[in-house]
Parts: sequence; structure tokens; C-alpha cells
Amino acid sequence: MSQKLRVGILGATGMVGQRFISLLENHPWFEVVTVAASPRSAGKTYEEAVGDRWKMQTPMPEAVKKLVVMNVNEVEEVAASVDFVFSAVDMTKDEIKAIEEAYAKTETPVVSNNSAHRWTPDVPMVVPEINPEHYEVIKFQKERLGTKRGFVAVKPNCSIQSYAPVLTAWKEFEPVEVVATTYQAISGAGKTFKDWPEMVENIIPYIGGEEEKSEQEPLRLWGKIEDGVIKKAEGPVITTQCIRVPVLDGHTAAVFVKFNKKPTKEQLIEKLLAFKGLPQELELPSAPKQFIQYLEEDNRPQVKLDVNFENGMGVSVGRLREDSVYDYKFVGLSHNTLRGAAGGALLSAELLKALGYIEAK
Repeated sequence: MSQKLRVGILGATGMVGQRFISLLENHPWFEVVTVAASPRSAGKTYEEAVGDRWKMQTPMPEAVKKLVVMNVNEVEEVAASVDFVFSAVDMTKDEIKAIEEAYAKTETPVVSNNSAHRWTPDVPMVVPEINPEHYEVIKFQKERLGTKRGFVAVKPNCSIQSYAPVLTAWKEFEPVEVVATTYQAISGAGKTFKDWPEMVENIIPYIGGEEEKSEQEPLRLWGKIEDGVIKKAEGPVITTQCIRVPVLDGHTAAVFVKFNKKPTKEQLIEKLLAFKGLPQELELPSAPKQFIQYLEEDNRPQVKLDVNFENGMGVSVGRLREDSVYDYKFVGLSHNTLRGAAGGALLSAELLKALGYIEAK
């Protein structure tokens, strides 16, 4: 009998749900036993429900093809079959909040890719290398929900992964002001070029809600738990512009930083290369061995060459140089659907298991 934890995917037929399915194929700790989606997909096999909408570059895993899709709204029934769930449901924010808490109240931990609970005060929003201590807020959330093992944990927006880890690595130099422009891939909108032909050879200088997330979410990552809730950090001040570009996968950021304690370029690069966290120490299955790489060439990082660094779970940085207005500027790159979405949620689940928050029912 398998000792793997039984996993359910909520919203399994969508693009992020498909990415979870792909990443969990042959996972050493977790096994997908349940797929749930909207009522219109329920009752079909997973293969039938997805049909010709499989968007991953690898084939659909054989193990899930014949799983019968459950109705995501039948919470008790879905929860009874799993140890925990990943949430990638496509609903309104209020509906997502309600359904994720409903699953948590069945004593089923929920690791969510959605944004609905990112600002719920007692829900941890974690990049495992940056703020794993925020998982300690779960005990307060359980008191509110009246649960023993059920809770909701989330990951932050994909757009901040190419610069928040970098700024975290430089924390001792006290960044005070940050200007970031992100150039974001179309898969961040759940699209491919086939379904979004107007993005070919095009740039759209607006992504709804993205600039606010990009400015505020890093401050929550750097916040502290006080009185049973997470209080966001006061600084640095971050201002952003978020632009959709004709790239399939990979968010690039052009960033300017002002420091309280101005470091040398060599010190900054040294901090990037040395930066690691609990996932590296615990050697979690999805953890990159090298979290951040620095590329010396003037024309790197490039999406085509660097987006899959460390299986898409690492961050690539280049073009670090002094600036005439700010102290330094650099370019960062991260994979938005791996590190930024399903992969980041999977790494979070691995850390939650390693820390004892997720276990077999």
C-alpha cells in the first residue's frame, strides 16, 4: 500500500490545475487521487472533461486520465477522499474564500494558488525561502475556524517572484525605495497564443489589479505575526508598472533600488548566491538547489535561455549595475506558472508536510 499523502485538486481542469497534475506525476510524497471541477465537468473522466484543452507541454499523466471528476461544490464528499487539497478554482473572490474555508472546516488543509485569501489576516502567504515562520499564524486561524487540522495557506502573486527574493537577500543593506516594471507572460492570464492571437507581436500596458499586488504583497511577506495576525512591513516603498508581453512563460522585472546602507556590487552578488532557506536545508523534493543565480553576460537573463533554471523553481538575475538616480538597478526573471504558481504552491505543501502541518487523516 502506498504511503503517499492523498491529494485532491480543486479546479483540476483549468490551466493551473493542469500544471498541478503535471508536477505531481511521480511525486515522492504526494499522489493525486481526486480531481474536482465545476458541475459541468463532474461525472466525466478527467480526460473527457479536459478534452482538447490540455495546455501542458508534457502529455496528460496516465494515472489521472480515468479519474472521474467530482463536483467541487460537494465539499464533504471530495474532502472525505483526500488528506489535503490544492486549490486552483475559477470563481469570484468571495466564492473562493467561502469554498476554501469550507474545505478547511472538514479538517482538510487547503494550499491555494488563488489570491482570495492573500490578505486574510490569519492566513499565511508564504514563499518558503522567505517567510516560513508565517506558518505559525495557522494556530490562530484554526481557533477562528474551529478546526484541529484544517486550514488555508496561500502563495503570493507570480509577478513578485522575480524581485522579492532578491530584495530579501539584500535585507541587511536596508532597501528603502524600489521601482519595478514587470514584463509578464500570457500564461499568467491562463492563456496560450492559440487562445490569445491578439497578443502576438503586441504589448498591453495594463493587467487588472496587478500593480497593487506587486507593490503590496512583498510587504506582507516581510511582515510579522502580532496578536494572532500578520501585520505587513512598513517598507521599503515599492512602485510598479505591470505590462503584458508576447511571451508564453516567464515574468521579467526591471528594478531600481535605493538602500540605506549602500553595498558594493560584489557584496550584492555574494548575497544573491548565498541566499537559501528552509526548502534547501530540508532538501524538499521541489526545492531548487540554487535558489538565485547571477548571470554576468550583458544580455541575460533571457526567457528562452533562463526561464527553466532549476526546473523553473529558481530565480535568475543579471545586469546589476550602479544607477545615476537610484543606487543600483538589475533585471530579474522567474517562471510564472512554476515558481510563481503551481510549483510555488507545491513547494509550500512540501514544507507544510515537513513541518508537521499536513499529515495523513
